[in-house]
Amino acid sequence: MTGSEAPAGTGRLEGRIALITGASRGIGAAVARRFAAEGAHVIAVARTIGGLEELDDAIKSTGGSPATLVPLDLTDFDAIDRMGHALYERFGRLDVLVGNAGLLGTLSPVGHIEPKVFERVVAVNLTANWRLIRSLDPLLRQSPSGRAIFVTSGITRRTAPYWGAYAATKAALETLVRIYAAEAAHTALKVNLINPGPTRTRMRADAFPGENPETLPPPDAIAAAFVPLAEPGCSHHGAWIAADEWLTSEE
Repeated sequence: MTGSEAPAGTGRLEGRIALITGASRGIGAAVARRFAAEGAHVIAVARTIGGLEELDDAIKSTGGSPATLVPLDLTDFDAIDRMGHALYERFGRLDVLVGNAGLLGTLSPVGHIEPKVFERVVAVNLTANWRLIRSLDPLLRQSPSGRAIFVTSGITRRTAPYWGAYAATKAALETLVRIYAAEAAHTALKVNLINPGPTRTRMRADAFPGENPETLPPPDAIAAAFVPLAEPGCSHHGAWIAADEWLTSEE
């Protein structure tokens, strides 16, 4: 499957309204295509207008309903609030939030990271997800089966020199999401973390320039792992899920 194709689905997300950040390429675009194929109405959020339009074309080419495209820089935090208000006015609820957008920053000793780089990584990987929760939690609770899924990394499970900014922000995101899950424990909302694992993306190529990308699964192979977490029947809550293990258990 190429990056411009949408997979065949089985209607597991029929009628669901799903917002996905970082949806113009990589894992975000693959998840958007998969969700649309499963019957969801996709709200695709990304900075790149061209990438969003390509995604919409791919969804429509396979019979999916046109996506709602939201060109937005997630570090424009006030714009996130405006988006939340607009979604309430249009839909009245949100069934699925996928916090996927992420930034690698630079791989260097902690003391060598430039402040503006560190601050940008914190803004995208951590603060933007908090602002999404703050703005969209009321909409998720309007759904009879709201689902929030946040993309993390296996880097939080080990100490990796030179990964300070990325690893620290992903670890902080995990703590934030677990607390959010605990606060939603007695509601219909389910909140989980997913680690896609090594995937053939631009970020992976930047982090490992000497790696052969053909040895890695493409984003479309990982996207299927997001579907069970977005379904109304999902029972997982506060979980940290490795995509490869999840896909194996689903087979």
